[in-house]
Amino acid sequence: MVVARDSIQDWADEGFPKRYSSEDVDGGSAAPVAPDGYFLTADHVLARMSHGRNAFVLYGLGHQLVTARARVVWRSAAADLALLHAPLDTPFFYQWTPPGQWLAEGTWVVHGGIATGRESAAGRLTTALPPEGRFTRPRRFRLDIPLKPGDSGGPVVDAHGRLVGVNSAVEFLVPMDTAFFVDSEGSRPNVRTLGEVVRKDRIRKNRAEGRVN
Repeated sequence: MVVARDSIQDWADEGFPKRYSSEDVDGGSAAPVAPDGYFLTADHVLARMSHGRNAFVLYGLGHQLVTARARVVWRSAAADLALLHAPLDTPFFYQWTPPGQWLAEGTWVVHGGIATGRESAAGRLTTALPPEGRFTRPRRFRLDIPLKPGDSGGPVVDAHGRLVGVNSAVEFLVPMDTAFFVDSEGSRPNVRTLGEVVRKDRIRKNRAEGRVN
């Protein structure tokens, strides 16, 4: 969530009352990818951070919904990916599908997001994701599950619950007055490279906090 506020915990405590929707808010989703507060999302969710706005993440921990202000660790407009860090413990996080695994066209997937939530149905990849190499750049892929506003940045997982990538965009064909769903699009980083970004950021953060690595 990107908003011109210094905290949104009061919203969370009150169950996000309808009055908050009158404020100028950009909503999206994110996938926790490590146990210490790292989240992957779609870069376009953060588009208005350059206007002095703050990014916040919401994380469900048991029956509690906790919020924290997040900082941007890395982002790529071309890949529509961004990595955030928030000062939270995130014991429930996604494991990646193995970087060396071939994900064939037709692989079963499920996607999630703040709009879709648990209502998301299963679908399939409509493009293959070959194994990544050492220098593989972030990649786009397509799936046949429609996205809703707010799902951007949400997880796309395989049948084993492993993370394939995050939601990026949805495509419709508009002939005359009727729109037909074509495909949704997701983005996947180079998993090894992203892991290195996280590792280096942890070192910088520990040094800034005066802790020994």
